[in-house]
Amino acid sequence: MANPAVISQLRTLEQLTRTEVQIARTRVAQARTDAVRRELEQNGDNAERRAERIAAALRDLGEVPDVVAPAVGFAAYLVKSTVEQAQPLDEALLGDLALEHQLLDRARYLVGLTATDGPVSVHALAEQLVTAHTATVDWLTTVLAEEALGGPAALRPTPLQAVAGGVTRAVQLPTRLTVGGVNRAAHRVARAGDEVRARLGRIGDKVGLIGSKVERVATDTREVVGTAVDAGLERAEDVAHADGGPRAGATVHTVRRDAGALRADELPIEDYDAKSVQEAVAAIRTLRTPDGIQAVIRYEEQHKNRARIVSAAQTHFASLAKETVSVE
Repeated sequence: MANPAVISQLRTLEQLTRTEVQIARTRVAQARTDAVRRELEQNGDNAERRAERIAAALRDLGEVPDVVAPAVGFAAYLVKSTVEQAQPLDEALLGDLALEHQLLDRARYLVGLTATDGPVSVHALAEQLVTAHTATVDWLTTVLAEEALGGPAALRPTPLQAVAGGVTRAVQLPTRLTVGGVNRAAHRVARAGDEVRARLGRIGDKVGLIGSKVERVATDTREVVGTAVDAGLERAEDVAHADGGPRAGATVHTVRRDAGALRADELPIEDYDAKSVQEAVAAIRTLRTPDGIQAVIRYEEQHKNRARIVSAAQTHFASLAKETVSVE
């Protein structure tokens, strides 16, 4: 007869893994690059296979199939996904990390339970679970480090998470009136620009059937508005620096960087716009500061948006973020 503790852990692992599958599927839509999207899709497939292997292990031990586990796992996912919409992205990721740590700890416990008196197949499965969840914990830790460094992280926040994150950052702003006022003004300008671009895009889509002339007008208008917003942010930085000092100027500069509104000559790569994809990727790999890589990613996303460059920059940023949380 199988150890009751082994059965209990396998059942709990199955339920938690079903939740992990649902979360992985959700995160696919938040991937920043195609490479991250493919990785998340693979992670979801792997998690689903792990859940099936755990269920098979239970059947091999003579246990009846747990028809409740999928429903429990999905219910847990619904609760988590609903709650995290009111949280910033980092809090949602911390929740993911907590789930993975629980899966990892239970898998390690299962290794111990089956180390001496088996079953051998369950022991092997537990060791494989430890390997899989260790890798996922490392990946989530790196994504959180990217977020801590100011992003862009491998995952994008949902619209509601972006709002929640903005509120969190707002209450953490300096209390000095000058800096706070500049931050709020710059934020409103950036949001207004985004909203105008989005509305113009929708208008352009609706009237696209009328003819290419109207489409050109919409495109040209978007470019004009975008240029005006970028120029306004640049002017806001000058004013902030003059009136509030370097700290205020640096705050608005960060807003400009995150909006992709820096000029090409402000990037840490000389003659960036003139470089080919291969040259740009090589230059990005020489950057050693998160701020520099962030500036290039945001600029590229707002201009040519070349997938290979964004992906290479994101990978390099992730490697720097991982270094910040590595413990010797």
